[in-house]
Parts: sequence; structure tokens; C-alpha cells
Amino acid sequence: MSAASGVVARQQFTYPSGDIYDGEWNTDCRKHGFGKINLTDGTVYSGKFENGFCCGHGVLSFPNGDVYEGEFTGGKYGGYGVFTRSDGMKFEGQFKNGLVEGHGLITFPDGSHGMPRQEGDFFGTELLERRKVPEAVLKAQQAQRFARKCINM
Repeated sequence: MSAASGVVARQQFTYPSGDIYDGEWNTDCRKHGFGKINLTDGTVYSGKFENGFCCGHGVLSFPNGDVYEGEFTGGKYGGYGVFTRSDGMKFEGQFKNGLVEGHGLITFPDGSHGMPRQEGDFFGTELLERRKVPEAVLKAQQAQRFARKCINM
């Protein structure tokens, strides 16, 4: 581990709440680099941290079976990724400040995309403009694959 990258140590730490972090730290004693945090509610994040926040690529798994795989910014979903609900419904596309925002595609548990097709510009759960956005879907899938690779580093 190089000090130039900001990472100075790798160790496990248990917080007073019972949350457990196992990963890399910087000189300011903040999570920085690759790591995994297990929260007491069963939520698990594996991936990249920057100055204490989830930042870069990672995988966030919830106790109910929902999973987000993709890019994070400032501790929230940010950039491209794939959010898959426990029932199999998924959104592939753009996220901002922890919410669906931008281009994307919804796939229902039966594998369909709805009738009419649920693809285009989203803000939260609302489809603002229906249109094909294959580039956004591809970027989301690439971010998902990279996030999966990151947790195995």
C-alpha cells in the first residue's frame, strides 16, 4: 500500500454500534481505498471508499435482498449502475444523490420492459420522456461488472 495513494493501513475495526469495517485507511483514520462494511441491520457495502465515504465502484446489498451495483459519489448512488429489487425488477441507468435520475431502462421480473417500454429519461419513479437510451444502459451494465470485480480485489 502506498502513501501516495492515500492508503496507509489495512485493518478491521468494530464501531460502538456494532458495524464492522474491514479495509484500507488513510492518514486521517478514514476509510479510504478498498474495503467492506457490515452494518448491524444486515446491509453490506463492498467496494471503494474515499475519505470515509463510498466513492467509486461498489456493491451495496440490503437485508431484504435488494442490491445496487455500480458507481457511488459522496456515499450515495451516483453515476451509472444497476439497482435490482429482491423480486427481480431492475433499473439500469443513471443515479444522482442516491436516486434514479437520468437515462435508464426498467426490466420487470418477467423479463419484459413494460407496454409501452419503460425506457428514457427518469426522475425518481417518474418516466419524463420515453426514448431509447442504449448507451446509458450499456454504461450501467459496465459499471455493474466493474463493481463486481472491485469486490474481489
